[in-house]
Amino acid sequence: MRSFQRLKLLANTYNHETRYNTHSSIFDSNMNSSRPDFIVVEGPIGVGKTSLAKRLAHSFDSDLLLEGADENPFLERYYKKPGEAALPTQLFFLFQRAKQIQELRQQDLFQPVRVADFLIEKDRLFAELTLQDDEFDLYEQVYANMTIDAPVPDLVIYLQAPVEVLLQRINKRGIEAERKISSAYLQRLVDGYTSFFYQYNASPLLIVNASEIDLVNSSQDYDLLLEQVQNIRSGRHYFNPQPFEL
Repeated sequence: MRSFQRLKLLANTYNHETRYNTHSSIFDSNMNSSRPDFIVVEGPIGVGKTSLAKRLAHSFDSDLLLEGADENPFLERYYKKPGEAALPTQLFFLFQRAKQIQELRQQDLFQPVRVADFLIEKDRLFAELTLQDDEFDLYEQVYANMTIDAPVPDLVIYLQAPVEVLLQRINKRGIEAERKISSAYLQRLVDGYTSFFYQYNASPLLIVNASEIDLVNSSQDYDLLLEQVQNIRSGRHYFNPQPFEL
């Protein structure tokens, strides 16, 4: 019951009077031209998007906008019994991300959040993968009435890795709730991300093969990526380096 009360509270704190504008930007156009003003790191669970987002924020001395998966009271139950908790899990994330973006809009324009580890558009991707038809219809109705004033990224970094690599990384980080995640679920997630970014054209896109490189602990791997990030201004790009041997 408390979990549903939290979901209701989060929904109530969202301001439905905002308007969606795909060309809006809260960022100062006169910032350092050698870096994008707003970077989003995306990819399936276990691929390392949050860790990379934190390292990029450190490099650019910028703040972070991170999705709060650990704040979702339904998530552990979803991993155990997806059919019973998919809808509240997804709605919690939707309200949470909308609230985060709304709060971002209210911040000082000269101190913007510049690195994030989620796209609001990917919320619908998860909904399509996890919800039953009637649940998804309800989700669509809620989403349609939540016009979200989300800034368009100057660069999206999409991290890719095969399912077996994702499972290894998930097991290595040892979050108990995530141990319930199946390879079949991860495969559907990987396929969903592939389809989503195949069609994505709202921002410059850097597609990174993250299966054999270490963007967190290897300075050589990270520096190569950082050079790409600083030079991309448009189009679709691919980053598939060979890992450095220590």
